[in-house]
Amino acid sequence: PVMVVAGAGSGKTRVLVHKVAWLIAVESIAPQNIFAVTFTNKAATEMQTRIQKMISAPARGMWVGTFHGLAHRFLRLHWQEAGLQQGFQILDSDDQYRQIRRLLKSLKLDETQYPPKDIQWFINTQKDLGLRPGKGKKDPARKEYIGIYKAYEEGCERAGLVDFGELLLRLYETLKKNDVLLSNYQSKFKHILVDEFQDTNEIQYQMVKLFSGPESSTFIVGDDDQSIYRWRGAKSENMQRFQKDFEGCRIIKLEQNYRSTKTILAAANSVIAKNQERLSKELWTEGEKGELIAVTGAYDEYEEAQNIVNKITTWKTQGGSYSDAAVLYRSNAQSRVIEEALLQLNIPYRVYGGMRFFDRAEIKDVLSYLRLVTNPNDDVAFERASSMPPKGMGAKTMSQIRTFAKEHNVSLLSAASSMLQNQELKARASASTDHFLKLIDKIKNSIEGLELPEQFEKSIELSGLVTFLKSKKTEKSETRIENISELVNAAHGYRPLADEEDLSPLQSFLSHAALESGDNQAAEWEDSAQLMTMHSAKGLEFKLVFIAGMEDGLFPHQRSILEPGGLEEERRLCYVAITRSMQELVISFTQQRMLHGTYHHSQPSRFLFEIP
Repeated sequence: PVMVVAGAGSGKTRVLVHKVAWLIAVESIAPQNIFAVTFTNKAATEMQTRIQKMISAPARGMWVGTFHGLAHRFLRLHWQEAGLQQGFQILDSDDQYRQIRRLLKSLKLDETQYPPKDIQWFINTQKDLGLRPGKGKKDPARKEYIGIYKAYEEGCERAGLVDFGELLLRLYETLKKNDVLLSNYQSKFKHILVDEFQDTNEIQYQMVKLFSGPESSTFIVGDDDQSIYRWRGAKSENMQRFQKDFEGCRIIKLEQNYRSTKTILAAANSVIAKNQERLSKELWTEGEKGELIAVTGAYDEYEEAQNIVNKITTWKTQGGSYSDAAVLYRSNAQSRVIEEALLQLNIPYRVYGGMRFFDRAEIKDVLSYLRLVTNPNDDVAFERASSMPPKGMGAKTMSQIRTFAKEHNVSLLSAASSMLQNQELKARASASTDHFLKLIDKIKNSIEGLELPEQFEKSIELSGLVTFLKSKKTEKSETRIENISELVNAAHGYRPLADEEDLSPLQSFLSHAALESGDNQAAEWEDSAQLMTMHSAKGLEFKLVFIAGMEDGLFPHQRSILEPGGLEEERRLCYVAITRSMQELVISFTQQRMLHGTYHHSQPSRFLFEIP
């Protein structure tokens, strides 16, 4: 067994491709004896293409793909041994969510008490740990969840449905109980290769162990310092485990970096060295010393954004491209102020792996209430506000309201109101519609005469959106709450244009939001600055990198400071962020930052003091 510990920018992806090509071309290993795992479909396709180019022949019969893709291939071949229906269907994440909602309805369980997203997360986590309902540690608090998990499994079994987690768990269980099949596969796959090993979860680790027979050669590549998906079940310690579980494991370290300058690497090495739970390595380069890292303190987030945009402009005037620059942040909500500063100077930009601030679902949800209050004829806003958070106005009710509106040529709000008066809705539909219309009236009356920020705060409170998101208790819902809080900050900082005197500040803000959303995202081929979270930046590189919001509580994130192992994960994220930069790195923090509509004094991040 071989473990390649490959640092950032050391050509990690090339290692696996060259190894496979070498096995086929030089060692004459038959492609069907090779089992190669990548973490994304894109990487799998790239790998096949590159290998074919290198050996100038198609590598037919080779098993190359993601864990899920390979498990699917196995189960299609062995559906009977796995106890599946022959034509089993795969449930993607969305379908799984809908399946859970249908199940909760049939079990007559309330979604506010049992949020479908929570249940989905619970089921997937159990499967990632290799656990069936009722297995593992007994947790009385999760008793109901286990019952739902059991009912969900039975439903999927009946309907011939397999979710992503089930693909891996079913493969594992099938091989575990079928010795003949297992030894066939162990002797078939003489070479097992896995990329991005630091991102494997429990069941994936067990899968690799299972396939590695006495005659197999197992070859893994990874960087435990770049393991930043703990919240998805990834175990950075899997690389240390590999060393213990695979006897005689040879370790090869790739420490030469082909991306960054000496200065940037010194910073990355110094930060990550503070982590205790890691395999040691030190990045180095034959490249130049490069520019010093710029650390800038700003008064607040507006000045911080202005400094970033000024630097990008200078970079461009000195012959660089906008697309050389990437602005990285820890929290999605930070993008709004930076987007605003870029828009003011007409600098094209893209939010990589995410959406622009005003395009995000939760922002549109909040705005839909305010749009409906200012314009009762806004049917798009009516549809959105009436369904988020769910109000019990189902598809059938909405369809009746739409039909009435069309026949009488009135707005949806007016149609709903008339149908209530004429008692044209069934009891339950009538109650939920009445409740919604009263809510819109209540918001309208409550915000009259208030300042713009207070109008936002009041509407958000009455809409129940934040309460609904809080009940979900997921990483995603917390990000959404942060974005809603940032929307209130936007209202605080908003100044209407001089020629908008005839509009109320709220109407002016809503127009501004509509103009800032939509199609002004730069096209992929266009020269544009890149904005992204640090998580999205993994695997990418840029000549000029900004790390914004380097403040304690923001980065490292408040949540992680309190969690065991959380701070080490944040430090790995910092290492990933620093090593995205090829030439220049600009780190910024602010003296004060607005949170939930009020300014708070900020402290520079503890990570700043770990940089030499």
